[in-house]
Order: sequence, then C-alpha cells, then structure tokens
Amino acid sequence: MPSHAPDTLWFTRCPVPTATGIAADQGWLGAEFAADGIAVRSLQDAAPEDAADHHYTHALGALFREGGNVPALWARSRGEQTRLIGLTWIEERQAILVRAGSGISSAEELKGLRLAVPRHTIAIDFWRAMALAGHTGALALAGLTTADTELTDVPADGHPGQWTAELAALREGRVDAVYVKGALAVEAARQYGAEVAVELDAVADRRRRVNNGTPRPITVHQRLLDEHPELVARFLAVLLRAADWAAERPEEVARILSAETGAGAEGVAGAYAAGSHRTLHLDLSGDRLDLLAQQEHFLHAQGFLPDRVDVRTWADPAPLAAARRLAAEPT
Repeated sequence: MPSHAPDTLWFTRCPVPTATGIAADQGWLGAEFAADGIAVRSLQDAAPEDAADHHYTHALGALFREGGNVPALWARSRGEQTRLIGLTWIEERQAILVRAGSGISSAEELKGLRLAVPRHTIAIDFWRAMALAGHTGALALAGLTTADTELTDVPADGHPGQWTAELAALREGRVDAVYVKGALAVEAARQYGAEVAVELDAVADRRRRVNNGTPRPITVHQRLLDEHPELVARFLAVLLRAADWAAERPEEVARILSAETGAGAEGVAGAYAAGSHRTLHLDLSGDRLDLLAQQEHFLHAQGFLPDRVDVRTWADPAPLAAARRLAAEPT
C-alpha cells in the first residue's frame, strides 16, 4: 500500500529562468497542495540544517529539482534513485570573453591561448564543468579542441560572486579567455572591462551550446514517484500553468528573473534573448534527450561522473503525460 503523503513537498531551482521559480513567485505551488494539508517549501529559503546539500545530492525524498544538469547527472551517477521527468531549453547567454583591446574576435584565434578553468573545492564542481564545456563548444567551431590550447586552473574559493575569479585572472593577464553565462555574467563582464570573442548564442548548431543549463532537467526522487505519482503529476501541472502564464507576460517574467538571478534589468535583458519568456515549457522529446546524452558523455569523459547514466532509461515520461491531462481539464 502507498505510504501516507508527505507533510512537506520541497522544491529547489537554480537562479535562472524556471517554471518552478515562476510558480513559486505566484504562490501557486503552495495553493495547489494546501487543501491536502501538505506544505510546499523552497530549499533556498530553508535553514541550513534542512537544506544541507540536497540541491546537489537530491538525497531528500520529497524534493523536486529544476536546475543544472551537472549536479542532476552526478547525483544519479552516484546511485541516487532520481527520475528525469522534464527538460527545458532556455537560451541563456554564453560567451567567451577576452581582455579589451586584445584583438581576439573568433574561435580560430583561441588556438594556443590560456583558457581559464575555475576550481572550487565542492563535491561537484559544476563551475569547472561549465567552463570546460563552454570552451569545448567554442573551439569546435574552428575545428579545434582543448588540446590546441593551454587550460589554466584558476582557484576560485573565496571570491565573491560568479565568474569573478576568472575575470580577475583575465584582467591581471594570468589567462587569455574566460567562459561566462547568464545575467550576472553580463554585468561582471562590463565591470571587468572584458570583450566578447565568441558569442555562442549566435551559433545555429545547438550541440555547441550544450552545457549545464542547456538542456535543464527537472528531477524527482523515485520513492515519491512510486508512492505518490498523483502528487508528482499535480506539481508538474502547476509548472505547465506557470509556463503558459509566462508566455504572455514578458515584463512580469523579467521582474521575476531579476529577483531569481540577483541581476539588474540590464543584466537580465542582456542574458536572455527576446522571446525567452515563451520557452519555459517542459518536454522529454527525443531531441532534448539526445542533447542531454551528449552532455552526459562529455561529463563522464571529463571525470565528473563516477558512473555512466543512460539518459533514456533515467527518463520517465508518464508524470508529464499525466500533468498535461490535468492541465487540459476544465477549471
């Protein structure tokens, strides 16, 4: 028999555009489960002893996670019994930056340069993984690999803010190029006087832009899915509603993104392409699964995953199908 429903459903998301963040801002997640006596809480707002490192390990059984694929794949690779129940693809500015006045303006000119690779002393160094994937994607545009460059470690512990260790190294001449993404990266690049050498968002081939946030997974613990599939479907139905709502309200989405990312209006506008508010919908299409499988292969080859993850076996399309049926029901 199924166990009693949990007293609390938890959710966590990265500081990026997510349907979860939209739904949380609107109060819809709490409202959906209030009549059941189930609280819905954000891991980001929890006390440290409650939040622990669950955003990365997903060791909390009643947790929904919408965030970067590096920790999600890592948790699964380590044996955590999670299931992939949705994927999004949101264009979030990715670029290779160089010092102002360097004259470097193409992928071809990265050959032989010192490329910054940050190092954080955390369980899964997703920042390092992002930089390696970003450099790899940029170099591939010119038929190059990281072997054609000098990957340069940049110790990043203790530096306030995102990308600051790498951008400081760039400004000081210790490296020649830095990978960045997102709204805070736009602001940081301006602060450090860096220029764009390669704009990955301008590349038509999405395979060159596969990284931690592209595609971005939604995962849930197998235990919750087995014991309470209806709760999982209802949670996803709220996210579908949030994505529909966002598609018609770009100004509201920009406001929410500013709060979620911690960036100002300029950073948000510079990081997310026009129309991004229409791209929060979830799916498990073969195309997105293939792109995630590409990322899994890269992460394992680079030593970030202790074991392989079969992405298609990991994925369970049933909850999203059930959520779509719920969302289609008349209110």
